[in-house]
Amino acid sequence: MRPEVSVRPVHIGVFAAVLVLVGGLLLGWSGRAGAAADPLLSRGKAATASSTEGSSYAAGKAFDGNTGTRWASAEGKDPQWLRVDLGANATVSRIKLAWEAAYAKAYRLEVSADGATWTTVAEEKAGNGGTDEWTGLAGKGRYVRMYGTARGTSYGYSLFEMEVYGSTDATPSPTLPTPTGTTTPGGAFTVVAAGDIAAQCTASDSSCAHPKTAALAQRIDPKFYLTMGDNQYDDARLADFKAYYDKTWGAFKAKTRPVPGNHETYDPAGSLAGYKAYFGSIAYPQGKSWYSFDEGNWHFVALDSNAFDQSAQIDWLKADLAANAKKCVAAYWHHPLYSSGGHGNDPVSRPVWRILYDAKADLVLNGHDHHYERFAPQDADGKATADGIVEIVGGMGGAEPYPIEQIQPNSQKRISGDYGVLKLDFTDSGYGWSYVGTDGKAKDTSPTYSCH
Repeated sequence: MRPEVSVRPVHIGVFAAVLVLVGGLLLGWSGRAGAAADPLLSRGKAATASSTEGSSYAAGKAFDGNTGTRWASAEGKDPQWLRVDLGANATVSRIKLAWEAAYAKAYRLEVSADGATWTTVAEEKAGNGGTDEWTGLAGKGRYVRMYGTARGTSYGYSLFEMEVYGSTDATPSPTLPTPTGTTTPGGAFTVVAAGDIAAQCTASDSSCAHPKTAALAQRIDPKFYLTMGDNQYDDARLADFKAYYDKTWGAFKAKTRPVPGNHETYDPAGSLAGYKAYFGSIAYPQGKSWYSFDEGNWHFVALDSNAFDQSAQIDWLKADLAANAKKCVAAYWHHPLYSSGGHGNDPVSRPVWRILYDAKADLVLNGHDHHYERFAPQDADGKATADGIVEIVGGMGGAEPYPIEQIQPNSQKRISGDYGVLKLDFTDSGYGWSYVGTDGKAKDTSPTYSCH
């Protein structure tokens, strides 16, 4: 439970608005008194949201200075949020919200330096719409968001304008990716990844982990999400996807780039039937269960390790890598070549490793074993080498943890028992990551690697 703060909003009615207008005219200023020392920071800044009702109601509409436009979330769902990037660290002293008819009955105003860890600066539990103005705040951060927890109507959340006032600090702060199809300056972006996710349980069961990893993944708010197979247990039927995965990780399905695991092959309706029906073209953008895509200076290759014996996939992989023009390459699939967990090393992917190594690939992500592990750069024969591929096992998305069985050569860090996700930070020339637990704390942080 977040602590309550003592500041309260001023709900501005018609009479108060007239007084404000008159006062502003007398001061020879069209805004609110004191603005010279309390400038508006959010106008025209980059904005994102948990959802939108449609393209006409994008997040940026709440920061464009036009009261004839608005942001609107998807209808009928809690929670929802609206976030603005102020562009630099700031001390936030005042926030003004102009609600449309679809207002928030309960919401928090939060600030963050990095867009991952948030601090509440104000909280409303009995909102009635109209205009709320919170003063006397002392929040510090680059990112500010309204986090709505209860709608005041049967619709969604909708704001004509959200104005953030304060003073910009000189200290720079981290830049987050904007999940709207554009990259941040310099091509930097963040990705969340995990494998072995949706056990057949729901949030009503306190021991159920995938609702917790999903909430963590969504708080990080990456450019997109990667899953490394075994997305749904036990047989990956469509009905199970809808009953479990969809209730948690399904919240950001449109931004997810999945691959199948062995459990996806167990569907009685046919191998990968439920997986394909649930994800559709997201998992089959090129008509196969393997595909590739680019982001920034990176080329991502999504592979189906259930079908590594099929020449069609191997031939496609060779052609795809030969055509790649990006400097950095990452690949991901389910079965790891190297693992210190219960399943151990799986040689099924050794030929694929050789192909990737020859193409100077940088990073491989896997699941299958339900633990976290990172390896030093190595080749397909397990020889440590500076020009080798870094492998991460990230199978702690929600399935029951596996113990560490036999530590493999070049294994640098192993964690079993702490559920979490990989938070991967990519630049034009390199990458690094943290393994973040469901408590929001980094359990392991990698070195920073340069692309080959």
